Amino acid sequence: MDWRTVLFEYVHQPNQMASDYHIRLPSIPLKYDRNKAKAYADMWWDSHNPSYLFFEQDDCTHFVSQCLFAGCAPMNYTGKRELGWWYRGKIGKQELWSFSWAVADSLRRYLSGTPAGWQAEIVDSPQKLAIADVISYDFDGDGRFQHSAIVTGFDPNGFPLVNAHTSNSRHRYWDYRDSYAWTEKTKYLFFHMPDQF
Repeated sequence: MDWRTVLFEYVHQPNQMASDYHIRLPSIPLKYDRNKAKAYADMWWDSHNPSYLFFEQDDCTHFVSQCLFAGCAPMNYTGKRELGWWYRGKIGKQELWSFSWAVADSLRRYLSGTPAGWQAEIVDSPQKLAIADVISYDFDGDGRFQHSAIVTGFDPNGFPLVNAHTSNSRHRYWDYRDSYAWTEKTKYLFFHMPDQF
């Protein structure tokens, strides 16, 4: 019998480094743990986890990816920046992460399922989102998304509240109309994450 490694996946534990991985066989479905993703978002919304690099100027998508990963969303490690969804930290002077991990428009494309992403469901209303779902923001309406946030609660009318980095936010109203970046052209994409991967 021959054995081969089919997938490396990191499972976040307290005080565990982001570079620690274990193997998961593809026949075993992995449940997305929305409570763990939310707990991570609430723990790190106003600081950064020292197990990860900190992107001082633009940390929003990097933060959302960490939250998804804490909720057991599996890394798709390819070693190529433009493919997969992965993070390996820094080795020497080289930062090792995929564009989809840290760039808002790339995560938006990965969540949309192209190419070979997660096929998160795009819903037509923010009220159809659940805890640990993702909102992508295109502030100037040009089709390129500049911001990502993760759903961490709801107001009394069922509209989502989000946590985010760059301009650190906890349980902020989802539409960002109070942001300096918001314009009349702002467009949103509402991603309902899959329950299993």
